[in-house]
Amino acid sequence: MGRTFVRRERSVHTMSALVCGLDVHKDSTYATILDSEGKIVSQRRMSNETVLSYLSSYSVDRIGMESSNQVTPLYRALTKNGYAVSVSHPKKTRYIAEAKIKSDRVDSKAIAELVRLNALPQAYMPDQETAILREKIRRRAFLVRERVRLRVKIKSILTYEGIKPQIDHGLFTELGVEWLHSLALEPVESYLRIIKTLDNEIKQLSKHLKELAENDDDIKLLMTMPGVGYYTALLVKSEIGDINRFSDGDKLCSYGGLVPSTHASGGTVRHGSITKEGSRWLRWVMVEAAMTHVHKYDTAITKAYHRIAERRGKQVATIAAARKLLLCCYAVLKNRQPYYDQI
Repeated sequence: MGRTFVRRERSVHTMSALVCGLDVHKDSTYATILDSEGKIVSQRRMSNETVLSYLSSYSVDRIGMESSNQVTPLYRALTKNGYAVSVSHPKKTRYIAEAKIKSDRVDSKAIAELVRLNALPQAYMPDQETAILREKIRRRAFLVRERVRLRVKIKSILTYEGIKPQIDHGLFTELGVEWLHSLALEPVESYLRIIKTLDNEIKQLSKHLKELAENDDDIKLLMTMPGVGYYTALLVKSEIGDINRFSDGDKLCSYGGLVPSTHASGGTVRHGSITKEGSRWLRWVMVEAAMTHVHKYDTAITKAYHRIAERRGKQVATIAAARKLLLCCYAVLKNRQPYYDQI
């Protein structure tokens, strides 16, 4: 029979309060509890299901864990039971990354020590509603990419068989699919059946997402920007979460990895390529939206794109346009005002 846990009220932090570092894996967790002076109170490996029971024996005030795919269920269980939980950014937790001796015991103690010192670099953990939306958006992107891969496979089969597609219509239009069926190639038929299933799933999911967009004020604001459709707007919202967690637009661009890397040494500052840190999904969709924007609309962003493209090339110009467009996303969400072109 499962244990019943009584939700605890989060205690007020005092110098005598305990902190805990959790090194979470798929089936087990290694925990280290430290007192206010950094002395080890307890260390133990346990199954993920027994972490709450273990913590209930100690007056733990704050908990830290390193971000990974495994931490979400435990994070939700701990916060539901009143614990103050911080999830660290794995690339920024240098204390752990630079340790000469790597083990679950060492990692959990390092996390606990960073929590004790209020030095844990935190990662964003979306609320459940945002997490559900994010999963739907990413699932649609995955299904679309799988469909593209299957279409590429069909084209490669035709090339191998020496068959040239008809050129009066697209290969994957209704007429194109009829022509593919007429070839009676077994591998092509197999791929077409899978593509049909993917088409249905993508259609249903797209319909559901469009309905969500129609009833969301944030999405309506984002869609006032040229080049931003309902799917792009939903993805932006799901990746950003609460816009107020960013103090300014530059912080949001940094989260999207759309800012140049900086190297400073001996009084000399050099800027390199973009950092590509943070949300790769947000970075990807803003680049896609920027390409649509600059090719279909004549705006201040488009004019800036062409100026940069002449000097530094289209790739750099596209990234610059994506960054400017993300700054616009910040402005419309923060100010609750539709987009307007600043020409």
